[in-house]
Amino acid sequence: MKPSKVLLIHPPLVKPGEPPAGLAKLAGALHHYQIAFSVIDANIEGLRHLLNRRNGCPSTPSARKESRENLSDTWTRRANRHLEDHLQMIRCRQGYDSIDRYKRAVRDINRVLEKSVPAVRLSLCDYEDPDLSPVRSIDLIRAAETPADNPFYAYFSERLLTHLESEQPSVIGFSLNYLSQALCCFAMIGFLKGVATGVKIILGGGLVTSWLSRPDWHNPFQDLVDECMAGPGEGPLLSLLGIKPTDDAVTPEYGVFPLPDYLSPGFILPYSASQGCYWKHCAFCPEKAEGNPYRPTPAKQIMRDLHLLRQRTEPVLLHFLDNAMSPALLRSLAGNRVGVPWYGFARISPELTDPVFCLTLQRSGCVMLKLGIESGSQKILDQLQKGIDLEMASKALKALKQAGIATYVYLLFGTPPETEGDAYRTLDFTARHHDLISFLNVAIFNLPAYGSDVENLETGSFYEGDLSLYRNFVHPTGWSRSVVRQFLNRTFKRHPAVSPILQRDPPYFTSNHAPFFVMSA
Repeated sequence: MKPSKVLLIHPPLVKPGEPPAGLAKLAGALHHYQIAFSVIDANIEGLRHLLNRRNGCPSTPSARKESRENLSDTWTRRANRHLEDHLQMIRCRQGYDSIDRYKRAVRDINRVLEKSVPAVRLSLCDYEDPDLSPVRSIDLIRAAETPADNPFYAYFSERLLTHLESEQPSVIGFSLNYLSQALCCFAMIGFLKGVATGVKIILGGGLVTSWLSRPDWHNPFQDLVDECMAGPGEGPLLSLLGIKPTDDAVTPEYGVFPLPDYLSPGFILPYSASQGCYWKHCAFCPEKAEGNPYRPTPAKQIMRDLHLLRQRTEPVLLHFLDNAMSPALLRSLAGNRVGVPWYGFARISPELTDPVFCLTLQRSGCVMLKLGIESGSQKILDQLQKGIDLEMASKALKALKQAGIATYVYLLFGTPPETEGDAYRTLDFTARHHDLISFLNVAIFNLPAYGSDVENLETGSFYEGDLSLYRNFVHPTGWSRSVVRQFLNRTFKRHPAVSPILQRDPPYFTSNHAPFFVMSA
């Protein structure tokens, strides 16, 4: 029997600042069990292809005419002229000395990308097709049937054909994590179905896991995909290849990725120290609704992995991907010098109110923590079962500031129990702590489509599509999305204490690049 050769693909389009951690774990498992494999990061390669085109080679007369019109405005001409300088700037540490110069460079790069393909909405962090929706299975199937219509077709058709001829893989796996990847992912699958007969196509990743967790799930992609896999893919993939895993302690493999190509000032090492969420009590949380189990990685393995990965990749920044870094993980990191600056998402906890503990975290390498404070109303925090109180949050912000650790605070407006008065309390809390908050993420609540928390709400369609993971709802107090958005745009974001914080947020890359401004300060 001919041994399997596996090709792993990361499809466009997501932020191109770091390689995909999920595929790195799969690559590590395949390497550990001596299975021949290769990896294509079609996201960074595809973006690089579009940027290199510089609007120079549209294929049809109408596209060439539109391309000339795109280039006729001053901004686009300037952005094209300075593209290489801007790309080089955000790949070096000096590019983060000035937020204004950084913003101009990133927005110019995005302008070139945006104007590179007519008729679609393309950016450094998103892809939208006005004619196709990623939450409609019929549209994903249509994307697979017409791959030549995809803006990345010129790139992936040549890349995949060349790879198929040289490597002849028998299994091709796609990691689909975000809606922004779905249309491109299925276009690539459709292309492969036409040119790679006899090859088994596997689909996994975070978005696919959410699809499969739906109680009404039925697979509409049976003619395109041989296997859909939920959750961490290492075990299912190895089982598919006829291997029974004997060792869970497998280190991710990043050497297979084009590390110098990512748009960051050096290699950012993404690492998951757990699967799922250790808290999992928050109301309206997708993790709770989907029933994903919490699986922490043993502390010894974490430190072993980080030691090996530091030696192999020489990262400039470590990005913990955990839904929430547990207090046990934070204590473990505080007791070890990681050897590289790091950041991640953490819940407000008693440990973070301790100035001595926060200083120990900072000495271990922590440069920034992302914190889900969500609301400045204690009533809302209690009803959402967040398990934190505002006094604790205030003390944590002060202790982290004193220790020299930046904070990226997440706020959530429009939750079912929130009123306009609660929103103003959040504004007041933010304004009173403005000197303790380094960055802000301000979001409007999306209601998960399934779970017990939805039962008492009057709901309707959020996205028109059979794959939608969210529902619209009638807010009990009339605090609707449109009213919330008006409050945010006219009141919250214009507040003199809040506006400067929002101005510091790196466009498109947001929290992925925010630590570099702290490290450069």
